[in-house]
Amino acid sequence: MDRILQEISAVGRKLEGMDSAMVALTAETRYIRLEIAGFQSQISGLDQRVTTVETQVASWTDSSQELMYLRSKMTDLEDRSRRNNILLSGLPEGIEVTDLITYLRDILPKLTGIAFDPPLEFERVHRLGPKRQEGKGRPRSIIACLLRHGQAHQILQITRVQGPLRLGTLEIRLADDFSKETVDRRRAFLSLRPRLRHLDVKFGLFEPARMWITKNGESRTFFDPEDLRTFLDRLQEQAQPMETTTLTLQDIRGCLLIGFSLSYREGSERPTEDSRVVAEIVQRRNAGL
Repeated sequence: MDRILQEISAVGRKLEGMDSAMVALTAETRYIRLEIAGFQSQISGLDQRVTTVETQVASWTDSSQELMYLRSKMTDLEDRSRRNNILLSGLPEGIEVTDLITYLRDILPKLTGIAFDPPLEFERVHRLGPKRQEGKGRPRSIIACLLRHGQAHQILQITRVQGPLRLGTLEIRLADDFSKETVDRRRAFLSLRPRLRHLDVKFGLFEPARMWITKNGESRTFFDPEDLRTFLDRLQEQAQPMETTTLTLQDIRGCLLIGFSLSYREGSERPTEDSRVVAEIVQRRNAGL
């Protein structure tokens, strides 16, 4: 009886220990729940912040696209406002007797061989940049704004066909007057000409800055030099030949010996598939295939 009481007492003590452990476990569980609740609150706050950032990024993306559109429109308007302009380079400083307008009205028909009717009329003509000291540096370019776009187009068309014009011993160059953004795009397109020729691509640069290309009978037009560069990278990857391995006669003989040594193990009378393949390679090599 005493033994039973002792065992019951021991069980009671164990239960008391379990109760204390349960109390500690309950407290720890409550602490974990509080931490989880804190994490959930932080995650909720982060989610709201991410949503706010995504909204701002979407707004910035829309604003960036709108800005790019407005910039392209502004560049287009600037180029259109310069359509009547002609840039002349190669005329020495002070070559005009009276003024530049009178001088250009006199020499442009002689340079181009065009009898303008009505006569050339200019809105304004002036040299670009500050005045330089006499005899120092190259002469400043002249920008001439004609009254009629058709006459400006005629003059520039003659230059595109004939190249630089001659005035006595002087070489006179005439060019379009584009905005800085358009000039940069044209330069970027022109820098890709060596790659276009290397890949046997026909091309042409059209005003104000668009590149027309033809490859394998397919024509495309590019307005962005980066798009053209990406297209050429893809063409170059496709044009790279597959690497091939050339076997010399000595290599084939070595393979043949290995093949037959594997084929006739233990007195085998029939060659294996490996040896037949090597023998076929040798036959083709001897036949010049």
